[in-house]
Amino acid sequence: MKRCTRGAAIAVAAVSMAAGLTACGGGGGSGDDQEGTEIGLLLPDSTTARWETYDVPLLKKEIKERCGDCTVVHANAKGDVATQRQQVDSMITEGVDAMVLVAVDARSLGAAVRKADQAGIPVIAYDRLAEGPISGFVTFDAEEVGRLQGRALLEALGDRADGGQIVVMNGDPSDPNSISFKKGALSVLSDRVKIGKMYDTPLWRAEVANKNMSGAISALGADTIDGVYAANDGLAAGSISALKANKVTPLPPVTGQDAELGALRRIVGGDQHMTVYKPFGPEASAGAAMAVAAARGENLDEIATDEVRTSDGKEVPAVLLTPVSVTVGNIRDTLVKDGVYTIQQICTPQLRAACDRVGLTA
Repeated sequence: MKRCTRGAAIAVAAVSMAAGLTACGGGGGSGDDQEGTEIGLLLPDSTTARWETYDVPLLKKEIKERCGDCTVVHANAKGDVATQRQQVDSMITEGVDAMVLVAVDARSLGAAVRKADQAGIPVIAYDRLAEGPISGFVTFDAEEVGRLQGRALLEALGDRADGGQIVVMNGDPSDPNSISFKKGALSVLSDRVKIGKMYDTPLWRAEVANKNMSGAISALGADTIDGVYAANDGLAAGSISALKANKVTPLPPVTGQDAELGALRRIVGGDQHMTVYKPFGPEASAGAAMAVAAARGENLDEIATDEVRTSDGKEVPAVLLTPVSVTVGNIRDTLVKDGVYTIQQICTPQLRAACDRVGLTA
């Protein structure tokens, strides 16, 4: 049930903090006298398509199925750490019973997580391991994501896999997952290929990847880049755009992650080699189960399949899921089969001939 112990001072504070929840939507009402259970959902940005397109509706659905009296307060920080801190503060003031947090910056949000913990509000870190006293963690094996990307790139390089030159486009260095993706990928690639240029990409911005790829082409030469490790589909899109603008032909194989619709179309069209599919349903299901259990004060060990060690050395219950490598040959058996996209969505009129060539027809 919703906490009723914060008193009139909290109600006054809620008015002054209301601006922090202007990004919220789809949730229930506010105020400590409301019956039912309230769960806060805090997302990091609107540049990565999956958050609003898949995770939000899936988490809301899964939470509602497990908790009929639950409402969800939803906020998106749009890539700004200060905004997300304010949103956490607002949800503490709101008196939510639990939070599901995808941190913009894991380290910078540690203090906010501690404030929530001190207020008696459990925090479930979702997809990214946040610092501070979290109660549980749900994610995919991030190092395995990187290994899948690295293996796929080596396979695509063929006889250039030993000694070929690649450009490495890592994600946001403040995202713990990005560090793990990089570690996994380099464990596969470092002894096989030459890394001509390597970049980190603040906030996962595609336009930064585009600029960096243009710089790599200028420094290395358009005809010397045999492959591109891009940590997600947005960085792949920015990199491919730069390669095309600089008339690099044929395009080198480019990796990705998140199975965005645009990435699948690029894969079918031959511009992108692969992506990593992290089935959103199982992640949302585990995240919702942890959030509801935490809000009710229940033990998360019955949901967890593993444990992770946080930055303060504490072991917390975790669910670690298995990612899937997707190339043109298994789109039908993965994303189409799972109902994420239809063939009609992927195969636009411009891609009809390409879809026919690869057997991706209705």
